[in-house]
Amino acid sequence: MHVLVVDADGRRRILDAPDDRDESAGFENRRTRVWGSPVVRSLGAVLLPVLAERDLEVPPDQVPALLSECLLLREKPEEVVANTEPVRSVAEHRSASDDRLSTLVAVAGRAQATGGGVVIW
Repeated sequence: MHVLVVDADGRRRILDAPDDRDESAGFENRRTRVWGSPVVRSLGAVLLPVLAERDLEVPPDQVPALLSECLLLREKPEEVVANTEPVRSVAEHRSASDDRLSTLVAVAGRAQATGGGVVIW
């Protein structure tokens, strides 16, 4: 995932990640196994479940909604972990989910600071 900015002339640019940041939303199977899972949808997420079908582009005005979804899922880790199929132990699944949500929050924060959006592919 990356910060996407649109210049004044309409040119789209992907900002480089800081050297010390991983900007991965997780392995490809996380799109369907976690982000697009029934439990994530039932908690009210509408942006992240799009990843089960296609890449997600969040325009600047929707970045706060993406942050809200991330925070919502971070408040319900046990529910998400218990209702998605782990490929590791429960503790590793919980840790990986928290790591990916932390990364999403960091990228969304960078997007807000630059007036950009977020693209997850």
